[in-house]
Amino acid sequence: MTQHPVRKARRAQYALTPTRARLQSLVGGRPRRPRRIAMLSVHTSPLHQPGTGDAGGMNVYIVELAKRLAELDIEVEIFTRAIRSEDAPLVQLAPGVLVRHVTAGPYEGLVKEDLPAQLCAFTHGVLRAEAGHRPGHYDLVHSHYWLSGQVGWLAAERWGVPLVHTMHTMAKVKNAALAEGDTPEPTARVIGETQVVEAADRLIANTAEEAGELSYHYSAREDQLAVVHPGVNLDIFRPGDRAAARARLGLPQDAPVLLFAGRIQPLKAPDVLLRAVAVLLEREPGLRERLVVPVVGGPSGTGLAKPESLHKLAAQLGITDVVRFHPPVGQAELAEWYRAASALVMPSYSESFGLVALEAQACGTPVVAAAVGGLPVAVQGGRTGTLVQGHDPDTWADALHQYATRPELVGQQGAAAARHAAGFGWSTAAAATADVYAGALARQAGRLARSRLRIS
Repeated sequence: MTQHPVRKARRAQYALTPTRARLQSLVGGRPRRPRRIAMLSVHTSPLHQPGTGDAGGMNVYIVELAKRLAELDIEVEIFTRAIRSEDAPLVQLAPGVLVRHVTAGPYEGLVKEDLPAQLCAFTHGVLRAEAGHRPGHYDLVHSHYWLSGQVGWLAAERWGVPLVHTMHTMAKVKNAALAEGDTPEPTARVIGETQVVEAADRLIANTAEEAGELSYHYSAREDQLAVVHPGVNLDIFRPGDRAAARARLGLPQDAPVLLFAGRIQPLKAPDVLLRAVAVLLEREPGLRERLVVPVVGGPSGTGLAKPESLHKLAAQLGITDVVRFHPPVGQAELAEWYRAASALVMPSYSESFGLVALEAQACGTPVVAAAVGGLPVAVQGGRTGTLVQGHDPDTWADALHQYATRPELVGQQGAAAARHAAGFGWSTAAAATADVYAGALARQAGRLARSRLRIS
């Protein structure tokens, strides 16, 4: 793949007058880490509550990664769209981490699908913020999701810095595994993702499988790809007393608890869990008196069109007596739900990784997950949980039965799950990400040096 012509011209211009910091990256021949990066999250703010609207695993990813990068002396400024007039222009999320609210379109009433029309305004806000500083204020751009990638592409070219991009999800992958009745991702997104892949210096994938999908579906080059597993906050998500957690949440001590935690939308397939529970109770009616199925989360994405559909499905299946709906909660309370559960259930049709699977395991809870995307990396099937092929309710009922009837299995796999998750700390992920940044800067420095030699 040839270098993008606009980017090539822009970098040639910057090669004439490189900043001292960029030249210093050549000193001693050692790659340097950036001093300050611009991190872009157009459609969802790191300050939003995960589990509502478009806030989910990506929000957790950005917050935790930014905090750990700051601990490595890499300052992070996160640009996101302001959705309320009272949003302060600048918010300190943590030491070394700032959130910049950019005005782009009306504060309210815009869904994610409307945002491409506001990317020009958002880009203007990003460039305007940089213009208030000396040249070279940002060493690198790291964009998240394709909308941010479009902005990052232009900002990186304007500033003459590398663009690192994380997809999180991909249109072609999602469209290949749609839930029944779900809406396909539009062609405009496919085109936009293709452009971002072409423009990016490095692409961070959550797993080797995702890297393969970037290569297969979007023709990403091998030298663009880096695999960095996401992490889990081991200070918050850690094993604890299951009985105490159940007492605090008002759950029966002897109940099999099959938990769903996440955004309620067809992609996450909470309906598969409910249908499987109905099959399970039909096979073993005696479970009805003890079984509890908490659903913790709010409608999102295409699920917003029918926010009550899951409640109606529970009624149609005759299982409203065992299903309990709860709104999204903060991380500390979510950890309590994980500790209280016999198993976390993730029947998703597509997951780039599945951070909630790591969170639950870190709390000592096994996970029953669909064998899709990054979940086979996050969950060790047969050791820390069960991986299920397909989405047939009968098959899922088979998988769930053992967690509803074998408390000794819950204990054994829960202990193994906690050990497994302990290897996925965010500090490890941040260090690996910082190495990706250093590699991107080193390659750019090499290009600048070669350009200077040609000019001289």
